[in-house]
Amino acid sequence: MSTPWHVLGAGSLGTLWATRLARAGLPVRLILRDIDRLHDYAMAGGLTLVEQGVASSYAIPGETPDSPEPIRRLLVACKAYDAEAAVAGLAHRLAPDAELILLQNGLGSQEAVAARVPQARCISASSTEGAFRDGDWRVVFAGHGYTWLGDAGHPIAPIWLDDLEAAKIPHEWSADILTRLWRKLALNCAINPLTVLHDCRNGGLQQHHCEVATLCGELTELLERCGQPAAADNLQQEVERVIQATAANFSSMYQDVASKRRTEISYLLGHACKVAQRHQLNLPHLKQLQERLTAHLHSLGLPVD
Repeated sequence: MSTPWHVLGAGSLGTLWATRLARAGLPVRLILRDIDRLHDYAMAGGLTLVEQGVASSYAIPGETPDSPEPIRRLLVACKAYDAEAAVAGLAHRLAPDAELILLQNGLGSQEAVAARVPQARCISASSTEGAFRDGDWRVVFAGHGYTWLGDAGHPIAPIWLDDLEAAKIPHEWSADILTRLWRKLALNCAINPLTVLHDCRNGGLQQHHCEVATLCGELTELLERCGQPAAADNLQQEVERVIQATAANFSSMYQDVASKRRTEISYLLGHACKVAQRHQLNLPHLKQLQERLTAHLHSLGLPVD
């Protein structure tokens, strides 16, 4: 019998993984916040995946954090700011050989989770897949992408990558996952905050070429100072390519602000500025961007951490 996949976080990516794993016939359990949320989920009868306009439903079992079953494989798909506390609430259920797959944006939350559950193996993931929810318990698969996974402290790939193959989740085991995470953080810092401040889709940033180029220059400097030259390589060209390829899309941070949700600013711009300060690196435009975004969030009554 396959090891069950416990999925923590029923947002877009968590739902996208859960439905594809279930579709492949693999055992999946959805961990929900509390008994009320579990009741709502039971009333809905499962999760729905919408792919190319076709909706398919999957009656994936749901449970609360205090269910008795031990957890051996946990997909942590909640927001970066929720990850540490959510995992801490499940620490008592983790089996001695538990493995956690961390799907958070930015940097900082992965270290916090790993410190909280030192007995578990924590595998970081960086995904370019696009998905959004168009209703409770429903996810629309919006853009095929790729997921890189890796474990900086233990480079041997786990056997459960076969499950991702079966579920048709495009992936690759990366021997240098930190490079992937830093590259993604830099891309997010160069695009997401500007889409919020200029109130535009990603493609709207083509009208702000100089601002994007200046940020990319400072982010390149930061990555090189952090010992991540591969993540810095041709950063501006890639940022411009992503802006063009996703021109019609709204960034995840834009969507969060539009929906009056807390953003992941602390794990994106906040992390970059904190690391720059630690290295005594003066990056005035990056710092100013953080200040502008913080003031904007504050004006909307949204959290700034």
